Amino acid sequence: MTQSVTVLGLGSMGSALAGALLDRGHAVTVWNRTAEKAAPLVERGARLAATPAEAIAASPLVVACVLDYAVLRAVIGSVPLSGKDFVNLTSGSPEQAEEAAGWFGARGAGYLDGAIMTTPDGVGSAEVMFLYSGPRPVFDAHEPVLAALGDPVYLGADPGRASLYDAALLGLMWSAMAGWLHGTALVGAEKTTAAEFTPVAIRWLGTVNRFLTRYASQVDEGRYPGDDSTVDVQVAAIGHLIHAAGARGVDNALPELLKSMMERASEAGHGADSFASLVELFAGRVAAR
Repeated sequence: MTQSVTVLGLGSMGSALAGALLDRGHAVTVWNRTAEKAAPLVERGARLAATPAEAIAASPLVVACVLDYAVLRAVIGSVPLSGKDFVNLTSGSPEQAEEAAGWFGARGAGYLDGAIMTTPDGVGSAEVMFLYSGPRPVFDAHEPVLAALGDPVYLGADPGRASLYDAALLGLMWSAMAGWLHGTALVGAEKTTAAEFTPVAIRWLGTVNRFLTRYASQVDEGRYPGDDSTVDVQVAAIGHLIHAAGARGVDNALPELLKSMMERASEAGHGADSFASLVELFAGRVAAR
């Protein structure tokens, strides 16, 4: 199924969004403050609108990807929105998403807030996630079109949910990548290349995935049986990492932070519990030192 879609904003990500829609045969209208950025898309069949009003009027579905929420509202201004559906893929906070949902709704428009879980080169692949939250009927109406961008994952009616997941998943990404970089520095001190180390690291992450699945139910239940490994065991194990890294001149700020959190959990009575008990610290239920 193809339909008319408007894309507002043609930075690297907005251009990738418009290109993916064109690849699927959709009739794409584009607008950008700097019109020259639209030239490659126009060559591929996109229609360039002269104004935001013209762009919005051209399609029942408008996909926006601009600098921030304030810029989006400034771009739209007083343009009539009644009967239009907006998918906002602009980065922001859950609170901004909720405010935007109210602003669009008051003007008669359907609204989904979204998060793009890839860099521009991944747009268009079914292997990457695009997260959406907002009214289910709006999502259902446009899911076939949104599938052109990536795998559309609906998270619920709360408009701030996609942004909240985005923040949480980016935190997971940064933590995982920082651990991998610390590991590459450690093995690199013994002349092992990152290319040699990474396949082993990726295989290990498969096991870590199973830990996450097991610990999820513990977190939800607030019970952390240490039948696989306890916090106190982990404190001892991370000491070996800190020793090995320190002996090879590798910065230990990250593992020292993790060790400190494990020790706080142990002092709070979770020494015999699983690593999942550290959620009590993150959730603010264990007092800071």
